[in-house]
Amino acid sequence: MSAQFGPSGNSQAFYNSGLKHTYQAPKWVSEMGLDAYEYSAGNGVTGSLETFAKIGAEAKKYGIAMSFHTPYFISLSGADPEKRLKSLSYIGQSLDASEAMGADIIVIHMGGAGKIPRSEGIELSKDTMFKALETFPDTKVRFGLETMGKLGQLGTLEEVLEICKLDPRMCPVVDFGHLNARNIGNYFVTADDYRRVFDEIGRVLGYEYADSLHCHFSKIEYTEKGEKKHLTLEDTVYGPDFEPLMEALIKDGYSPRIICESDGTQALDALAMKKYYASLGV
Repeated sequence: MSAQFGPSGNSQAFYNSGLKHTYQAPKWVSEMGLDAYEYSAGNGVTGSLETFAKIGAEAKKYGIAMSFHTPYFISLSGADPEKRLKSLSYIGQSLDASEAMGADIIVIHMGGAGKIPRSEGIELSKDTMFKALETFPDTKVRFGLETMGKLGQLGTLEEVLEICKLDPRMCPVVDFGHLNARNIGNYFVTADDYRRVFDEIGRVLGYEYADSLHCHFSKIEYTEKGEKKHLTLEDTVYGPDFEPLMEALIKDGYSPRIICESDGTQALDALAMKKYYASLGV
């Protein structure tokens, strides 16, 4: 099996093509030569189940693997129990939408630690996810926890893997741009730098989690506090570069799904990554 590539949401090129409805996206990305798409509900799950089902039908028709990004305002680690319980309802809405559109994973941000110790934030996050697993026992959708880019946010690779050990239905979502930003750059330079991420996931959770890893990729501007803003692959200052990642995938035979989150050029940049990956012999 080969790696899959696609955009997060609709890029400027999608709208420049005269399209405006997300149910048109699966056909459009397929005709570009891509095979994945992540629906972004960062500002809230606002569509109807009928709309999500229509998107899913188009994705199935054109062979597009779907994922779903949950609202950004979810906070697994909030000290306020009422707010954490509210996050469960947002997760439930995301699961309903994902099931309607045939997405196999929801992507979740853990939130910040605020004024509490990180260790306490991790324990609160575990408690929230345990409640989510308990509340939605029958869903076939995987719960994906994303690595984050700001130093004040929970979401180092180690923290994500610790929580993912709770249950087999949980899995890491590795955002390479985020990890590069929170480490103030030059974190991913060689293929071996990328390989260590897959090796650690395999060591902690098992090879199958590394092989089927859900990833985000973009170049990201950062400050001493970590992530500042997403850039495009044309950036030559901040990185990381994607070529060593593709080389690591080919050498070790991993088959992740890579969702590009470039600023406005996510579909074209996803295609650039896929073409380079294919040029290595796939």
